[in-house]
Amino acid sequence: MNSPKRTLAVLVVLAATAALLAATAAAGPAKKQSAAFKVAWIYVGPHNDAGWSQAHDDGRKYVQKMLGSKVQTTFKENIAVGAQLQQTVSSLVNQGYKLIFGTSYGYFDKKLAAKYPSVLFEQATGTLQSKNMAEYFGAGEEPIYLSGMTAGAATKKGVIGLVVAYPIPEVIRHANAFALGAQAAHPGAKIKLVWTNSWFDPAKEKKAAESLHAAGADVLGQNVDSPATGQFAESVGIPWVGYDANAKKFAPKSWLTAALYNWGPYYLRRVQAAMDGTWKSGFYYGSIKDGFTKLAPFGPGVSAGTKTAIAKKLQALKSGTFYEFAGPLYDQSGKLRLPAGKKMTVSQLYAMDWLVKGVIGSAKG
Repeated sequence: MNSPKRTLAVLVVLAATAALLAATAAAGPAKKQSAAFKVAWIYVGPHNDAGWSQAHDDGRKYVQKMLGSKVQTTFKENIAVGAQLQQTVSSLVNQGYKLIFGTSYGYFDKKLAAKYPSVLFEQATGTLQSKNMAEYFGAGEEPIYLSGMTAGAATKKGVIGLVVAYPIPEVIRHANAFALGAQAAHPGAKIKLVWTNSWFDPAKEKKAAESLHAAGADVLGQNVDSPATGQFAESVGIPWVGYDANAKKFAPKSWLTAALYNWGPYYLRRVQAAMDGTWKSGFYYGSIKDGFTKLAPFGPGVSAGTKTAIAKKLQALKSGTFYEFAGPLYDQSGKLRLPAGKKMTVSQLYAMDWLVKGVIGSAKG
């Protein structure tokens, strides 16, 4: 028969064992979580916008899939430049995120990066760099030129409408590439612009599309993030060129194609470099040749002849025998901006503030 003292001793041992097991169980997941490398993405629109932000989120998911429990990823959506962005970054840093991707123009600067020297920053579409901040983007103008060819081939009136976001060099060079591609397929084609002054605003985009159609455009294109332009195009039975997402499902009859960015492999390389201590600042500008940019599958309205012409131009882009921004190039007023035999550099593309001949609209918005 057990004595009261022995029973008490057993109970004490059991209690201590239970406490130890509980502590071990609690420490297990926490230790695992702290071992994961924490990476965050910041989006200008919804993560499921069927456009720009969703393409980046697909890249985030690719990283999570490839690295599994080695990483912990998160995203913040609908973040505006300014106080909201600053607060978002501060919160992510306080939560232990060591690499932050800002996926919109103007999110990060050297001052912000210097404020958090132990954190790595990468910004899409900009040019600023510092010890702990890199920039990345791709030559979207290449597949955009090709997508413009589908628009040029589709127009009967020679008038194409383009819904555009902000009058900044990125959007201006994309509008120019689209126009040059359209004119290659339909010499003399006019491209009319309507600025929304927003990356993602379906209501504004639809209204812009309506006004362009009313002004005579029988094909629509876009450099904004939602499929609203395409949905309107489908409703009135005219062709549509998307941007940065395969959004065919939103307008299956109107869909022609779209320029795409393959963010996943780049994000994976950069996260792995950050994890193994080899990350370095820099400026990456991907291309069709290295697989960073590409063209979405064609819609039913793209003819066999147009597909063949695009395939030839695609190969010329990859081989370097063709470059969309090669002279002679004239602006809207007919002024020679780039002489024959010259090619625009990436630095010049990032400073582009003029529209090519045949574009109707202001480069100032």
